[in-house]
Amino acid sequence: MPKGDALGGFEQLVLLALAHLGDNAYGVSIRQEIAARTGRDVNIGAVYATLDRLETKGLTRSRTGEPTSLRGGRSKRYFELTAEGARALEESVRAIESMIRGLNWGELG
Repeated sequence: MPKGDALGGFEQLVLLALAHLGDNAYGVSIRQEIAARTGRDVNIGAVYATLDRLETKGLTRSRTGEPTSLRGGRSKRYFELTAEGARALEESVRAIESMIRGLNWGELG
């Protein structure tokens, strides 16, 4: 990932959700994973816009599942990290960890 193309905070959350969900990562499950782990209720439209942006960047890829009667014959779109996405996420998390290291939380604010 080019240096000027750092991941945003929400992009990080979406990629982390993909990593946690594995083969079961689709829009609603990603939204639920983020909510369960962060307490943050996110808009499904924001999730899909971010997934589309991450796919354009080559950090994720998607596939269409089989249509189901439960969904009125519609298919789910499943997402997964690409190798480049996993590397970008790891770099991003390491950068955050490095910035956090040594902070004295009691002295902030």
